[in-house]
Amino acid sequence: MGIGGCIIVFAIGAILTFGVDWHMSGVNVDVVGIVLMAAGLLGLVTYASVFRRRRMLGRAGADEVVEERRYYDGR
Repeated sequence: MGIGGCIIVFAIGAILTFGVDWHMSGVNVDVVGIVLMAAGLLGLVTYASVFRRRRMLGRAGADEVVEERRYYDGR
């Protein structure tokens, strides 16, 4: 799940928690919304952490110069 999916899950949770006045027997819609918001926030933090680590690894080899020499026999 990318950034967009995390934001959508968080938004659906916020809508369920703050914007809906449904009453279902056996299901607390507010708690479901809070759980979805927590899952979206956790996914966003995890994705940002992984993305930052990938960016840092990608920059590590940028300062390194590799020289390759090939010698041929001449035959």
